[in-house]
Amino acid sequence: MGAEHNNIVLESELESLYQVSQVLSRSLDFRETLTEVLSRLSDTAKLRYGMICLQDDSSGELLVTALHENPAPFNTVRYKPGEGVVGAIMSSGKPLVVRRISDEDRFLDRLGVYDPELPFVGVPILIGDETAGVLAAQPLGSISLLKLHERFLQMVGNLIGQSVRLAKKVEDEQLALKDERDSLRRKVRGEHGFSNLVGHTPSMRMIFDQVRQVAKWNTTVLVRGESGTGKELVANAIHYNSPRSNGPFIKLNCAALPDTLLETELFGHEKGAFTGAVNQRKGRFEQAHGGTIFLDEIGEITPTFQAKLLRVLQEGEFERVGGVKTQVVDVRVVAATNKDLESEVQEGSFREDLYYRLNVMPIQMPPLRDRKEDINDLSRFLVSKIAKSQGRELSIDDGAVRLLMHHDWPGNVRELENCLERAAVMSGEGAIDENAINLSGLKPILDQSYSQVNGNSKIDIDDPDLDERERVIAALEQAGWVQAKAARLLGMTPRQIGYRIQTLNIKVRQM
Repeated sequence: MGAEHNNIVLESELESLYQVSQVLSRSLDFRETLTEVLSRLSDTAKLRYGMICLQDDSSGELLVTALHENPAPFNTVRYKPGEGVVGAIMSSGKPLVVRRISDEDRFLDRLGVYDPELPFVGVPILIGDETAGVLAAQPLGSISLLKLHERFLQMVGNLIGQSVRLAKKVEDEQLALKDERDSLRRKVRGEHGFSNLVGHTPSMRMIFDQVRQVAKWNTTVLVRGESGTGKELVANAIHYNSPRSNGPFIKLNCAALPDTLLETELFGHEKGAFTGAVNQRKGRFEQAHGGTIFLDEIGEITPTFQAKLLRVLQEGEFERVGGVKTQVVDVRVVAATNKDLESEVQEGSFREDLYYRLNVMPIQMPPLRDRKEDINDLSRFLVSKIAKSQGRELSIDDGAVRLLMHHDWPGNVRELENCLERAAVMSGEGAIDENAINLSGLKPILDQSYSQVNGNSKIDIDDPDLDERERVIAALEQAGWVQAKAARLLGMTPRQIGYRIQTLNIKVRQM
């Protein structure tokens, strides 16, 4: 009869072990998983009042993580190593079997759930050679079976240990990914935030104020201005300083694609919608759900496509190419154009209703020639950016900056950046001076500050703050652009001043 009873117990424990392994293999919340394990131990192996304590990595204390048949909260119950029955198992790393728990002097009964007349079996939860926690329960039935229960709980404890190891590994990886994500977000915000909008002129200060205010809301923004004025930088700053900054920021140049491809690119397509559509594809609007979409060169789209775009802007709805199901998206739209949309509306080439839908909050970017006072700050900012990309130290001196301020910059900030990058390439030791600017191919346009007013020059050629190029131009102004006379003012020969005019790339004015 005893052997038969033992076989029944072994079968029930084997079944329980199988069920425990199934529970632990599920992708559930870890605390819920451990609670379910204790429930199976109670139902199939008759191990009541199961408890799992896991060590807190920061304090080293044991925290009650899961408890079966417990009506009261237990989250605050903890044991120090060596404290009570649970702490003793943790410190020794060995199982503890008690025939009647009330007879154990170390029993603290903090949880208030154990039956004082029942046995108690506690085993360490091991991860390799390290004790990570304690598994304990009160078995029902004959005391003679306590050794079987101890061995069985050790097997369960080993399974739990493997799950704890995996759970900690996943948690560590998630924390690492979260830290990396937060670091990347900070980096992206730094690279695309307000710090990239450089300038202190009134027109730029107004743009800063507009961007700060409009970034808070979901208002559609139309960034206007010549090519190269930094319209995309404004779009970046709006998104990364908005409540949507954690969402996607999707960009598309509308001028780069014909209507058919533009529709597919923005709205996506269903499988089989056209030849080559072997899979379903989400468009840019779906990809931008919860974030911002930046539509550059919006003035280039045709009237046919303008009607399709208008519906998305008004209703947030569209159908994929080849599809019938309406897709609904939550997207903030920032558009940009260098065209005169008002003239195009009057000519009928741009829909008036789309114009008003886009032009809710216009931001006008000034050309660089209208804010030359910003060239100093811009040049130093761009040189720092180029230095980072080239992986070396770069500097620019005041003479080079003054030379840059004499140019009209038809290509705006983009032209300035290209000029500085060429100058950086030409300056082997990393110091960008006037000579490097001249070697970059820049052809400065004479600034009006050098012209004569009422026949009197405003420039003192002996001013020590003038660089060589400025001094030669000032002398030429005073001499009415007669090179021989200017040479005498400078103490040079006509051949010398001619050489200076050529090497300093001075455009000779005909008087």
